[in-house]
Amino acid sequence: MLILASASPRRKHLLSEAGFQFTVQVRPTDETWPEHLLPHQVAEFLARQKALVWQDAELAQNLIIVAADTTVVLGQTILNKPADAAQAHAMLHALSGKSHHVITGVAIRTAAGIQSFAESTKVTLREVTRAEIEAYIATGAPLDKAGAYGIQDGFGMAAITHIQGCYYNVMGLPVARLYPYLKQLMG
Repeated sequence: MLILASASPRRKHLLSEAGFQFTVQVRPTDETWPEHLLPHQVAEFLARQKALVWQDAELAQNLIIVAADTTVVLGQTILNKPADAAQAHAMLHALSGKSHHVITGVAIRTAAGIQSFAESTKVTLREVTRAEIEAYIATGAPLDKAGAYGIQDGFGMAAITHIQGCYYNVMGLPVARLYPYLKQLMG
């Protein structure tokens, strides 16, 4: 049985489109990380934390847990989900006209142990106007997304000029990298 340990509608959609049947079960997880971690290590650490909330005794032989976490890294600064509209505005303004990295950490846990990896995609935004940022924030969409934007929504479509790496990673799940792991585990 496959469990997606994420409430993200985008991850649910991607895993389903990849042909997997699963249930969604999310457990509360402490999403703080050790200060010594580099920004590109944080997403994988958090994905592992989300997979490790299941106790060993709960892991039946056929249970597979997939957990993920996505961070946006601008320079050495991590931009997670904005707390409010003002923070979303600050993030989008900071990203405007620059390249950044979207990093998704994935952890796959079974009774045999845990495997994890992180996938990074470089994303470049054109310079966006204050009016464009304000109109996007007014939709409410930025508030549930790392870095305050979604590649798949109208703002992302209009503002992103270049990506280097996996498109689906920017949506929150590097399917091409995860797929072989799951196929091997599921037979």
